[in-house]
Formats: sequence, structure tokens, C-alpha cells
Amino acid sequence: MIARQSDAGHFAKNWQQQLAEAFTSLDDLCRYLHLDMGSLPVSTSAAQPFALKVPVSFAACMEKGNPFDPLLRQVLPINDELLAYPGFTDDPVGDIAASPQAGVLHKYQGRVLLVTTGSCAVNCRYCFRRNFPYGDLQLSKQTEQAAIDYIQADPSISEVILSGGDPLLLSDARLAQLFTQFSGIGHLKRVRIHSRLPIVLPARVTDTLVEILAQSGKQAIVVVHCNHANELGGQAQAACRKLNRQGITLLNQAVLLQGVNDNAAVLGQLSEQLFGLGVLPYYLHLLDKASGTGHFDVSESRAKAIMAELQATLPGYLVPKLVKEQAGAASKTLVI
Repeated sequence: MIARQSDAGHFAKNWQQQLAEAFTSLDDLCRYLHLDMGSLPVSTSAAQPFALKVPVSFAACMEKGNPFDPLLRQVLPINDELLAYPGFTDDPVGDIAASPQAGVLHKYQGRVLLVTTGSCAVNCRYCFRRNFPYGDLQLSKQTEQAAIDYIQADPSISEVILSGGDPLLLSDARLAQLFTQFSGIGHLKRVRIHSRLPIVLPARVTDTLVEILAQSGKQAIVVVHCNHANELGGQAQAACRKLNRQGITLLNQAVLLQGVNDNAAVLGQLSEQLFGLGVLPYYLHLLDKASGTGHFDVSESRAKAIMAELQATLPGYLVPKLVKEQAGAASKTLVI
């Protein structure tokens, strides 16, 4: 079992091997963290529709023996996921209505999002797409050309966003093929990749991947997803620096989560550490109200109070924009 081998031996493996050895068993994860599963509010029922999945590289950043670790809270299936909260739905941001064809979401003027895969390296319990019908709406090799044609036919589209799931779970060959397709679209200026992998599975940031992004012919932007400074272990730091050294723009988006980062000091530390790695704090999202995530919700009034504290203590460039996404809106809604 992965929990019985040394971390050093695990981290010597390539990213695909590390992904294959991610924790998918509550028993194994708790054993690795020196926790008694019987004392935790874990729910095997919650893990049935949305499975546990935690890379060892992410678990290694957790404090062993601490049942309240903020990173553990993000990934541990618990009883509260089974509660029904008013206003929480399976499609909280209107993705399905914004999909003109398989693999394509077109919500905002000038940019289009490709749902490249339904897979992630980590299953975050607050995920707004945890109930998304990937089987019907994700990009496939069969529908890829139609998506490229859609972008080619609309000269107003200047930016493509690769999302998922997590687009960096695509192979290097598949990513290179996509970028080759994008290079032939003259009105396309930028390709943005939204990925949790540089943080939770930093081994994915290989020299080959960096070369694909740096030599893509389009301006490449990587938007990482980091919610807490403790996620920025040595390997994640190295991955961010590797991307930064090649001139790839790095932004961070976080989600405001009760019991994880709903604290100005915690968010301030996150911003400082990110900026030290060349990552600009970009968005702090209010929770998207997906079914099963209500226990993470932070009220808008509390969020505004936290932001006021941040603005009073940090320079402006370290204060992310507090936003929420509303189905049918023309853009993210700026809260403060």
C-alpha cells in the first residue's frame, strides 16, 4: 500500500505513477495521517457518488494527527455532504445552458471554455462540477474538431480556456496537438489553462510540458488553484518557479471555504507566498452552490469583512478580487 512506503520512494516516480498511487481508500488515507477514522465525521455514502481521491503529494502537506487540518477538510467526504441546503443545485453556475455543443462552454464575450476531461488528480469536496454530466458534455477526440471549428468560425473569440476536470491530466501529445490546432487560428491571442495539478501533483510540471506551453505560439496563462499556504510545499513551489522562469503568466484562484481559509490572516499568508513564487492572486470565489457543498459556505457579509481586513493589511496587488458566478450573467460578479 502506498501508505507503507516512504514518501521519497513515491516522489521519485513520474507523475502518471504518482497519480495511479493516489489515495482512494479512507482507511489508507487516515492511516497515513495517523488518524482514527472512527473519530472523524467521515461518510462512505458521500464517497459513493463522488469518490475520495488524494495524491500523496497533497496528503504529504497535511499535518499528521490533526483531524482539523485545512487541507484534509477539502478532500475528506463527511456526513454534511448528504444534507440538503436551500438554493444548492447540481448545476449552480449554468454550465449546461451555456454549452452549444459537446466540450464547449461559451458564457462570456471574447472567451470560450473547453471541458477537456472529467478527471482530476484530486477530488475536492466543494467542487462546483461534482455533479456535471461529463459523459455527455466533455471534449473527446471525436468532437475535438467540431470545437476547433466553432472557435475558428467566431472571430470575437480571442481566448480559449482549457478546463475540466483538469486539463493537465491530458497527455503531452494531446496538449501539443491542441496547441497546434490553436496556432492556426489567427484571431486567437491567448490560451488559459485552469489546473490544480501544479499544486496537488507538481510532478506533472515536466520540462516537456513547460516547453509545450512556452513554445505554443500563443500567450500561455496558467491559473493554478490554491486555497491555503500549506498547500505550497517544496515541490509545488518548484513547479511554480519552473513555469515562471519560462515567462508563463501565473495567476491563482481560490475558493473561500468555511473551516479552511475563512480568515484574513490565512488568506494574507497565501497571497504573500504565492507572489513570492511569481503567482499573482487573481480571484477569491464565493462558493458555487453545488449540491453536497453547503457546509463550506461563507456568507457574503462575512466575506466582505474578511476582504476589508485584507485590504487594510496588504498592498493592492496582493488582494484578490472577491467574485461570485451567477448563471446567465455576462461575467463574474465583483463582490468587492
